[in-house]
This record gives sequence, structure tokens and C-alpha cells, in this order.
Amino acid sequence: MTLLRDPLLNKGTAFTEAERDALGLRGLLPACVLTIEEQVERVLINLRSLPTDLEKYVALNALHDRNEALFFRVVVDNIDEIQPIIYTPTVGLACQKFGLIFQRPRGMFISSRERGQIGEVLKNWPYQAMLIVVTDGERILGLGDLGANGMGIPVGKLSLYSACAGVHPEACLPIVLDVGTNNEELLSDPYYLGLRERRLTGEAYDSFVDEFMTAARKTFPGVLIQFEDFANHSAFKLLHKYRDEACVFNDDIQGTAAVALAGLFSALKVNGGKLRDQRILFLGAGEAATGIADLVVSAMMAEGATEAEALRRNWLVDSRGLVVSGRDGLSGHKLRYAHTDQAPIADFLTAIKTLKPTAIIGVAAVGGAFTPEVLKTMAGLNEQPIVFALSNPTSKAECSAEDAYRYTEGRALFACGSPYDPVTLNGRTFVPRQGNNSYIFPGVGLGVIASRSRLVTDEMFMAAAHTLANCVGKEDLDQGSLYPALPRIREVSARIAAAVADVAYQRGLADGPAPNDVKGLVKSQMYEPKY
Repeated sequence: MTLLRDPLLNKGTAFTEAERDALGLRGLLPACVLTIEEQVERVLINLRSLPTDLEKYVALNALHDRNEALFFRVVVDNIDEIQPIIYTPTVGLACQKFGLIFQRPRGMFISSRERGQIGEVLKNWPYQAMLIVVTDGERILGLGDLGANGMGIPVGKLSLYSACAGVHPEACLPIVLDVGTNNEELLSDPYYLGLRERRLTGEAYDSFVDEFMTAARKTFPGVLIQFEDFANHSAFKLLHKYRDEACVFNDDIQGTAAVALAGLFSALKVNGGKLRDQRILFLGAGEAATGIADLVVSAMMAEGATEAEALRRNWLVDSRGLVVSGRDGLSGHKLRYAHTDQAPIADFLTAIKTLKPTAIIGVAAVGGAFTPEVLKTMAGLNEQPIVFALSNPTSKAECSAEDAYRYTEGRALFACGSPYDPVTLNGRTFVPRQGNNSYIFPGVGLGVIASRSRLVTDEMFMAAAHTLANCVGKEDLDQGSLYPALPRIREVSARIAAAVADVAYQRGLADGPAPNDVKGLVKSQMYEPKY
């Protein structure tokens, strides 16, 4: 019975006759022995009969808790269909409903009540974690403070690590740092499962996170820690504090940057431009926007631009308008892009008309912000305007794929943060693809783990961006796709992991000398869901 209740070991009806005899399973299972392929088909029949994506999410979550190999076989073989259910956009709704749909705990919930004993708490985890995805739930997708309900994000991210890059599920540990919530709705929700307290702040918060970081690295030596969905004020501070001493990265800042930069590289294959000549206007000035801008600046400099020239080609618009020098209340991460010699501009459309960008990138989670007039203006300024509506879930998208193509007369080079169906316009069918971080972070994580790198560097994300863009072929570009097809994700992740590992070996960050075949090393460590 213990075996049947362990999702890492359970095969359910696929246990063979010999295994049933050897493992004491006789009588505990129906007589029929199924193959994993037959089990997958049965799962899909049931899944496709469910009326809503949230119900499908719950069903897949239950399968994940029951039989990991079967769960990941379903995901890997049907990634186009399943990823939007286990991750964006459905995971956002699942987080909002977390207390209602909760069935079985997954990962670790470390609350501020455990201060002073986090090391002991972490020892309760029964496996040797090699990869932790941790959140404090303060900025979940574009939905804001969801507190402990944010656990759906680390769980979803780690599912993609295993499905998309073959990081073994046993090596993965999702963690919520439950430091309370300032969400009044949750505080009064009888089904909210987290601390019913206001958020820990200031020195108390910093020391709590510091205790966690120290304990995690001691309990799981060499562990890679991914910061996920922290609010801006915490995200930048934590990344800068730990990035030079621990194996950490922030996917919202660095992963988003790499996938967006890869999309720009792909777009420039179509219009023939150089990155250093682009003018990029961001709607948003938080983690995602400044992370992308920083990596774009580095890439422009690699093409020969000076830092000043590169900075001048990247502009931010926040809730108060264009970020310019001298404006009151600018936070640290915005100051690098607070340009001089430009008068304040209050709205995004006027900023477009004034600055004449070649690309607009939406990362502010303001649904519908790329209005028909915005799109028509971009089409008037550029033969092939670059339009990236990267906010998710779908309700927060700056524009739909259909609007992007319609209002630019089919000339937009478009990428999205949430999935959209193909769009047919004037006899041509466009296949928009997500600028989803799942193209980047699984491969980066696999490369870091495979090489046992001591740090995660910006150079690794630059290598990941170039590698991802190089995976986009002519047939993709001809149909308007700036990213490779999702069913190729394991191949793409392996190539990214090899590029990341190469950087680790070249910079002396890896554990030992470089092997003769880095890609072979990476592939040898990829988990394949099978019995």
C-alpha cells in the first residue's frame, strides 16, 4: 500500500504480474495490466470530457499526486494541450481558488512563525533537492498579492522543469515563504489556508529570507534557487543581495529578459534590422521591463553600441507616464532609464508618437493597453512593427493576437504572454507563439544543475537567448512564429542547457573540467517519464 501511495514509485495498473508478486501488490489492483500508453489515453479521455480548464487543472493535480511518471508522460506527449492548463493562463485562476481546490500538500509552506527553526523545518523534506522554486506570493502573475495561494506557481514551474527539460521530479522542491498577506479578501476568506496576518516587512522580512537562504543552502548543498513572483521592491533587492554568493536567479527579471530578447532576435531575422538600431518602448517599469531592458542594452553593446547609446534606445512608461530624469519618486531600478533632454509624457500613445519606437513591449499587466490606435500608430511608423504583449494571464494581455494583426494590416511581428489560436487575415494564416519563460528557465536550470555551476550569470541568459532564437527556423518565421513549436521544447531546452553549461565551464564556475561532449552530458541527465 505504501508503494501505491508514493507518486514517485507508483505505476498503478501498469505494475506487471511479476512486480505484483514481488512487491506484495496482489489483490490491491484490478487484474488488468495496462501499458503507460494505455493509461495516458485513459487520462486524456477523462480530461477532455471535463467542461472547464480549472476542473482539468484539479484532475491533473490529482494525477500528479498519484503517479508522477504518468503525469509527466501525459504532459510531455501533449505539451501544447496541457501546458496552458498546468501553467499560464489556468494556474492564475487556480491560485485564486487555491483554498477551495486544495487536496493534498505539495512542496513546503514555511511561515514566519517558523523563524529561528527554518533549518529544522527543511529537514522534514524527504528528498535531496537540487532545485528550489520559491515565492512569497506578493506578486502572482498580474494578479497581485495572493499570499500562500501562490504555491501554484512554484508547483507549476517545477512541473515544467521536469516536462520541458527533464529535471528529475525528485530533485524539485516548491516552497512558499508565508509571511502573511495584505489582501483583505484573503484575510476574510474562510477557506484561505495561509497565515491570517499582514505581511512581514522591513528588517524582520529581510532576516527571515536570509535565514531561509542560509538554511536551504546548508540543507541542500549546491542547490539552485529560483526566486519567483516576489514584488518589485523585494525581487531586485534579493537578486542583487545573493546573486554573487549563491546559485540563484529571478525568472521574472532574467528569464523574461532572455525570452523577450530571443523574440527580438527572431523578429530581426524577418525585417533584417540590427538590434543596436532599434528603439524599444516598454509599457511597464518593473521587474520584467527593466530586466529585459538591461539584457537588451548588453546585447546592443555586444553589437558595438556604447552603453550610453544603448540606454538611449530603451524607454519605460509606468503608471505615471514616461520615465524621465528629474521625475519625483523614481525607484532604483528605473533610474538607469530616466533619460534627460525629454519632457514628461503622460500617456503611452503620445510616447509612441514622440519617440517613434520600432518595438513596443507590454509587461505591465494592463489588459487592452495596446489599443487599436496604438497598433495603427505603430504600423504607420514601421513597415513591420514589433509588438510583444507579454502580460499574463489572458485577462491582463495588452492586446490579442487577432487585434495585433488586424490593426497593423498583418504586418506586426507579434509575440504574446498567453496562448492564442492561429489568426487568418486576408488569406494568410498567422501562428502566434508565446514569449513564455518556459522556453528559457528549464534549460537554464538544467545547464546549471548538469555543470554544478556555483553561480547563475547574465552571460548564461544571453547565451540562452541566442540559442533559443537559433532554434527558430524559416518555416516558423514564414507563419509569423517568433519562437519554435512547443512540442520541440525538450530539444530546445537541451540546446540551451548545453550553452549555459559551456558558459559555466568557460568561466570556471562549474564543478570540474569541461567534458568532451557537453550536450551529451546534459542529455544523459534528462529524466524520461517511463516505467
